[in-house]
Amino acid sequence: MLDPTSIGHYAILTSMLAPALLMAATGSLLISANNRLARVVDRLRSLVLAWEEEAPDRAERDLQILNHRRRAQLVLRACQLLYGGLGAFVGTSLALAVDAFLGFRLGVLPTVLAVFGVSLLLLASLALGMEVSLSVRSFAIELDQELARKRS
Repeated sequence: MLDPTSIGHYAILTSMLAPALLMAATGSLLISANNRLARVVDRLRSLVLAWEEEAPDRAERDLQILNHRRRAQLVLRACQLLYGGLGAFVGTSLALAVDAFLGFRLGVLPTVLAVFGVSLLLLASLALGMEVSLSVRSFAIELDQELARKRS
């Protein structure tokens, strides 16, 4: 038979699982966002090398570089938001444990931290969505430019 204090510990550990799941999801998004950032940086480096060469399409490359810089800024912003969300979820988990230890005196702090973390996750998702849209638009422009060059 379980004594009442062990049931309390199970309840606390169970309540700490929700933030842990959100931490795992945020970690997955961070890996994806960091990979996207690395790809954008690699593409920017190749554009800068091409930009240094004298070529008739320099204005097109300038536009591509500008678009990729915007993409890099969006992914960077998303990463910052995701790291903030991760911190909020860790804080939520710790606040739940500390709250139980102190006899539930922290009030709404764990909930506020969780809502803050989820809000940061939402903002990061919006930034990543904007970056994907910009990526597709940039690719379409580059493709059109390349096709026009091939036809000439």
